[in-house]
Amino acid sequence: MKNIAASPDEEGKKAAVEQVMTGLSLLEKAHGEISKGKPFFGGDHIGYLDIALGGLLGWLRVTQNFSGLKLIDPESTPNLSHWAEKFSQDPAVSGVLPDTEKLSEFAKLIFSKFKAAQ
Repeated sequence: MKNIAASPDEEGKKAAVEQVMTGLSLLEKAHGEISKGKPFFGGDHIGYLDIALGGLLGWLRVTQNFSGLKLIDPESTPNLSHWAEKFSQDPAVSGVLPDTEKLSEFAKLIFSKFKAAQ
């Protein structure tokens, strides 16, 4: 995801988007197979895989905001889209998931420091 925002040219950005979309496609397929129609990878309740992927959810949303791309959406990734909604709304998660706007501001700070160091 970092490579989408940090790519110096369109060709690099396109390659990074393709790589992320390939990974999300695999996760979409895996969710469909593993969850057996349940909201989370492990079934009815959040499990280890949900937590691992959930840790990236805020950054996925930031990447969507910066790039204007729809990485997880109901049309291209319906299982992941439903999962992200359910995961974000779960009482065990909703209070600790970072706010997308605050995370975006943090990302801007990181990128500005990175560019200044170059």
